[in-house]
Amino acid sequence: MGTWNVPATVLAHSRFAISPMAEVVGALGHLTPRGPRVDRAFVAAHGDAFRAMLDEHPGRRALLLATWRPGWLADFLGVPSPLQRPTFADELAIVEALGDRRIRADLRVVTGGPLPRILTRPGVTAYAVGLLDWVWTHTLISDWPRRERVLRADIVARSARLATHGWAGVLKDLGKDREWLGEGQLRINRGPYPTRELPDDAQLSFVPVHWNASWVGWDLPTRYALYYPVSGALAAVDRHSPGGLDRLVGGNRATILRALADPASTTALVATTGLPVGSVGNHLRVLLEGGLVLRRRSGREVLYWRTALGDTLVAAAS
Repeated sequence: MGTWNVPATVLAHSRFAISPMAEVVGALGHLTPRGPRVDRAFVAAHGDAFRAMLDEHPGRRALLLATWRPGWLADFLGVPSPLQRPTFADELAIVEALGDRRIRADLRVVTGGPLPRILTRPGVTAYAVGLLDWVWTHTLISDWPRRERVLRADIVARSARLATHGWAGVLKDLGKDREWLGEGQLRINRGPYPTRELPDDAQLSFVPVHWNASWVGWDLPTRYALYYPVSGALAAVDRHSPGGLDRLVGGNRATILRALADPASTTALVATTGLPVGSVGNHLRVLLEGGLVLRRRSGREVLYWRTALGDTLVAAAS
């Protein structure tokens, strides 16, 4: 069983932190061909542009494919920042400072064998920086204020738990195989790995992220981080009238908006909602103009999905 032995003083001074880079790693987890692609709306919105970018930059593609394997993520993507509130630029500078040799070594651990020729030549760091910067700039930066609010709500809720439930209650749902076992033992995975002894002056951070995976990172000898799936259900919210969304946008439009948790075509919405095709088309046009949905052509169909604003309205009314 892989565990970290966390001294009491380290746990007492540990902190929750927000990392823009962790959000980029989570976004890559959705977009990469080897990832679980859980957020289908995110993939539908950005997948085509992401694949086009990889076609233009074969070095980035090779690096991406060497970064993942089931249950494993290259270590250079988990190096925690020493700053309390790092910007994406701060964390990107950490990756850039690692250099080709370190990043290449991390990739070899993941692949378990030789790397593609393009990754054996100078420029590996530039591939990594270019890939991470593209994902931040093209998929996340405009949505970052909303994401940051969700992450902070999770941290506030967990911090409030600490006084009444202790660390076992706060850290009980940090992802698969992550669990506070007590007596200084934090389980990281169930593999046959030796316990890692954290030094007494270690800095331990717990970092929420919009992805259903969890991973760990470190900058030896003193900085450690555990990245875990954000749990919006932990944050207490004000109760709203169940019919509030219907009164705000109209009953049929509210029905369509609720049905768009995943991308769907007009035909699929007609089948799901039972509304006439003309009515669905008219309502979609109004929702599109109001900024509540987006659309993109996929083959012969046009897919629609909720924007961040649409998600917020549906969540608030639930």
